[in-house]
Amino acid sequence: MKNNDLNLPEFSQLTVKEVKKFTSELKVKKEMPKIIEILNQDSRKGVQKIAARLERKIKKQQKIRAKWEQMNQLETELAAEGYQVIVGLDEAGRGPLAGPVVAAAVVLDPEAKIYGLDDSKKLSKKKREILFSKIKARAKVGIGQASSSEIDKYNIREATFVAMKRAVKDLLPELDQNPELLLVDGNAVIPNLTVEQKAVINGDADVNAIAAASIIAKVTRDNIIFEYAEKFPQYNFKSNKGYGTAEHIAALEKYGSSPIHRKSFGRVPE
Repeated sequence: MKNNDLNLPEFSQLTVKEVKKFTSELKVKKEMPKIIEILNQDSRKGVQKIAARLERKIKKQQKIRAKWEQMNQLETELAAEGYQVIVGLDEAGRGPLAGPVVAAAVVLDPEAKIYGLDDSKKLSKKKREILFSKIKARAKVGIGQASSSEIDKYNIREATFVAMKRAVKDLLPELDQNPELLLVDGNAVIPNLTVEQKAVINGDADVNAIAAASIIAKVTRDNIIFEYAEKFPQYNFKSNKGYGTAEHIAALEKYGSSPIHRKSFGRVPE
């Protein structure tokens, strides 16, 4: 027997285990509130627990969707002002003692929402990698980097700008028209660019396009440093990712620096 117009099973005739299996395969859709209502009328405690779990699932999804809308507010306002191609920019790797600084430039498709975007540092490795794949599939992405030798040559601030310029350049072939506005995470814009820019403090936590860029930059840099970990195992880059942990400092004192270490950073020996 089926239950109502939604073509649902007659839950009262299913075991708790069968109800659990059916609901575990459900996505948050319009029929879920009706399912919860039906399950709550069931006298079995196990079924009522399943209903409570579905309610929590709905609330979680609502929270995620509300956060996306909140983080899309700036881009929505800018689109209303006439900006059509808005690029989010962020970097990863300013602080480590080794490896490149990596930047990403991202243009999101407003018709292909990517829920769950946030500052990459707030996300688990698994979540970052899932979002990385979604962003690459649904958005336009450019990536740039500046090497450790360039960081030593220019300083980390200027090298970060170099990486960001390269990310924008890498993005251009993906676009049908030139960018109209760059939203740059932080309190400074990129020097010597003709395109209009806007610095956004805490942009990686507040603006979807910048959050997407932070995820692309972070995962890309992690993958680069993991490759270096195979080449220079003595520094345990796989664990510290080039940051100045006590273990990393001890390795520098024992082995000296590698070709990817930033010699201009105070704790790195020549």
